[in-house]
Amino acid sequence: MPRGYRFVTVDVFTDTRFGGNPLAVFPEAAGLSDAEMQALAREFNLSETTFVLPPADPANTARVRIFTPATEMPFAGHPNVGTGWVLAREGRARDGVLRFEEIAGLVEVRVEGEACIVAAPQPLTLGGRFAPADIARCAGLAEADIVVARHAPMLAGVGNPFILAETTGDALTRAAPDLAALRAMAAGNGGRFAVYLYARGSAGVRARMFSAGLGVAEDPATGSAAAPLAALLLHLSGEASGTWDITQGVEMGRPSLLRTTAHRAPDGIRATVGGGCVPVFEGSVRL
Repeated sequence: MPRGYRFVTVDVFTDTRFGGNPLAVFPEAAGLSDAEMQALAREFNLSETTFVLPPADPANTARVRIFTPATEMPFAGHPNVGTGWVLAREGRARDGVLRFEEIAGLVEVRVEGEACIVAAPQPLTLGGRFAPADIARCAGLAEADIVVARHAPMLAGVGNPFILAETTGDALTRAAPDLAALRAMAAGNGGRFAVYLYARGSAGVRARMFSAGLGVAEDPATGSAAAPLAALLLHLSGEASGTWDITQGVEMGRPSLLRTTAHRAPDGIRATVGGGCVPVFEGSVRL
């Protein structure tokens, strides 16, 4: 007998329809198998699709699973912002807060008017460094386009790790994902490789994300990379806290605004990322 599952799509990190990063949300996904979730994410072919399930702990709002077209993710930014926005409008927030059980840990989403703010589930972790020439090759750039005055390209995460690399402003605009180079790097790094390039200027922070192994070559808005970037910038500054507005997706024709904060906590540097959403489609899938 056919089964029906309702879905909603929203554009995340924007207040303009057809801007930001699109997301598909299945608000009642109980009964879907792992294979069906992955197949649906591949069918939607968005950066991510989320599936909302009953929580293991009734004190929490839901268990949320996040899939790219190619794989499941332990944590991601725009799926949490968008899923929080959808569920809040269905009356599932408690005192303006939703708590999601995810692979990376418990994720708290706070509703503030038309925006949702996601607290990353883990403090900043810094990993290995990468050669500027290798990162430049992945982005179709020259080694001189990578800025190393503040830090070398390095692995950083708050639930989902990315290579964070600073570039010049001109280079960021010129960059293009080199899929062969990205796949070669992914082959030596567990099958996945994601680079978050950023440039700092008078207009603020701009960013782009290229990846291999996720089913998405470039992402219009990457909250789970913007949050560790904010944490890293705070780490480098020596300040107690900070805020950064990060623009992404402009080169893709999907301008996105990611509002980030970071602060020093007893267990390390903690970060948040948030933004607005615009509803686009509603429908159902029959399986």
